Amino acid sequence: MKRVVSSFLFAVGALCVLPTSALAEEGMWMPQQIPQLAPRLRALGWTGDPKQFADLTGHPMGAIVSLGGCSASFVSPDGLIVTNHHCVAGALQFNSTPQRNLLVDGFLARERGDELFAGPGSRVYVTVSVKEVTADLQRALPAKLDDRARYDAVESWVKERTTACEKTGLRCRVQSFFGGAKWFELAQMEIQDVRLVYAPPAGIGNFGGETDNWQWPRQTGDFSFYRAYVGKDGKPAAFAKDNVPFHPKHWLKVNPKGIAPGDVVFVAGYPGRTERLQTYAEVKSTAEWGLPRILRTYKDMLAIIEGLEKNDPELAIKLAGRKRGLNNGLTKDAGVLEGLNKGGLLALKEKQEKELRAWIAANPARQVFAAALDGLDALQAAEDKTRERDAALTGTAGGSSLLSAAMQAYRFSLERPKPDAAREPEFQERNWTRIREGLERMQKTYDARADRAFLRYALLQAAALPADQRVAPIDEAAGFAPGMDKAAAEKAAEAFLDKLYGATKLGDKAARAALLQADTATIQKSDDPFVQFALKLYPAVYQLRENGKTREGARYRLAPVYLEALTAKNGGLLAPDANSTLRVTYGTVKGVSTKDGLMYLPQTTLAGVEQKATGTGEFNAPARELAAIAALRAGKKTPYLDPKLKDVPVDFLSTVDTTGGNSGSATLNARGELVGLLFDGTYDTLASNYRYDAVRTRSIHADVRYMLWTLTEVDQATNLLRELGF
Repeated sequence: MKRVVSSFLFAVGALCVLPTSALAEEGMWMPQQIPQLAPRLRALGWTGDPKQFADLTGHPMGAIVSLGGCSASFVSPDGLIVTNHHCVAGALQFNSTPQRNLLVDGFLARERGDELFAGPGSRVYVTVSVKEVTADLQRALPAKLDDRARYDAVESWVKERTTACEKTGLRCRVQSFFGGAKWFELAQMEIQDVRLVYAPPAGIGNFGGETDNWQWPRQTGDFSFYRAYVGKDGKPAAFAKDNVPFHPKHWLKVNPKGIAPGDVVFVAGYPGRTERLQTYAEVKSTAEWGLPRILRTYKDMLAIIEGLEKNDPELAIKLAGRKRGLNNGLTKDAGVLEGLNKGGLLALKEKQEKELRAWIAANPARQVFAAALDGLDALQAAEDKTRERDAALTGTAGGSSLLSAAMQAYRFSLERPKPDAAREPEFQERNWTRIREGLERMQKTYDARADRAFLRYALLQAAALPADQRVAPIDEAAGFAPGMDKAAAEKAAEAFLDKLYGATKLGDKAARAALLQADTATIQKSDDPFVQFALKLYPAVYQLRENGKTREGARYRLAPVYLEALTAKNGGLLAPDANSTLRVTYGTVKGVSTKDGLMYLPQTTLAGVEQKATGTGEFNAPARELAAIAALRAGKKTPYLDPKLKDVPVDFLSTVDTTGGNSGSATLNARGELVGLLFDGTYDTLASNYRYDAVRTRSIHADVRYMLWTLTEVDQATNLLRELGF
């Protein structure tokens, strides 16, 4: 392993040019890689210094932060943060009631004292340092290890390294890149007191709703503001009224002139996950089984929610976040599947792998690569054999908030007596606050009717499994049997659910909190039906987790060798798959042709808001926005008018390479100034998690001029405008 990894590291770290087949805009690059891309940037017409993006503690990268699922950036010295409207949906939901629905009406704090706590678990992560630690890991690993021992050794080293790093008071993560060929230590300041400052009404922030999701043209003002607070000593602290605004070292300047077609733009953020370096077997399993299954689940869960929320505004608020996530996932994964199948990406992946195997076969010295590829294929085949059973097990264990709470409490009781270094990573002391906050968040979204409906769905999925894929503890607990007809399964499920929800006490927040503090013996003696069900499921869940660790240990051995082969065959600098770490992408403001004879311009304007506004539903533009547009048409002056468009720009397209997690990412001009916010991609972009298509891949951004115009003319947010320098 050491020899292979070291040669691979030389390949990816070398200052080589990209293969001629690679396209300038492709790649979610680590910031330290950007200087190596200078020739490509120059070819796009950019004349700046690429080194500015490699300095994580300088401008502009020092202003880029993560929200733990979305990206964001500081835009003032007083900790003001800009991100997407949909990234603050949890905070809006947390602070909403049927009488004061911020999800619909929006929110503006005109004074600091009016800012609202975003809710338990809200975080802002400020990256302080990124350090490569690959050599340290290689020195720590024994020469000969089986796959499970390799996993354990890596995990132990990661925990030791993380603990040492966090003695500085930072939140640290040791993250693998390139399938485990490279490892980096990332240190972040974890700000816990996050407050909602501004969110436009849904008729602006979510204008177009699911109808326009992943579509172009768009007229969505997908932006909002948070503020980060710390203790009076300047260090992160839990929410408290006497906390003070955080003062970042760097913040972005907002450029009110925005962009123009052809401009080079950069996007800096934390993309979640891509799968471009997967094998053909892995992608094939996703296309043939994984995505079709999850799409069915999304549709079924949405139908359940729609049935539950009718004529119940309170429940609609509780389920709003889940519903939006499901709708977004449905559209996204449908697009991915279409791209893999109809779009030919799966066939292309197969062709590329055949070419790779032919290249390997041409030289006896390359046979180590063939063995690695065969090994990865064998891992996928083994995983495929039990995928139906494994999916049903995990779906049931996570199908109910109460069951999840019981399962978590039991696992916590098993881990708590161990030394911290011996605990499972998610149950180490560094995560105890998160666990407690998760229980608190659950209280705002839990509803017994919804929870029961979701668990019923999961149980019936398990009941329908074929004989060779049964989950024995579910069958035993619910009274299912192989070959049971649907009516009988539903009857058995309802009886089991009556038992679970009729006698449980875990619907009470205090009862869940007490269970989380209980020891193993106390939990095992509990007569709560959800606890008893969790105890029955736990051995199967445990074994599934253990099997996953062995497979991961094998991937640590095989994936770096496979990626060395890819690099050696193709030559050049390789962008790692996204993994929720800080990345920079770049491209140009550019339209797109998605169909024969159809060409989309790269910008939209307020005219589109006027044209689409219906006064109801997803296109319910606020009356005050329509009045502001009318005033503009009547001759009211605004500095945010584009002289060429003769209107206020709303959204724009670019060729930058992005994915989920990039939501809220700063869109920067050549000087590192904020000109927009990334918030979506076009439908043809959805499959880009597997392959970037330069012809049709387009990201969608909110234009900073629309943001400023909305703050000025629609909501008269003079306090925010002053803070932004206007």
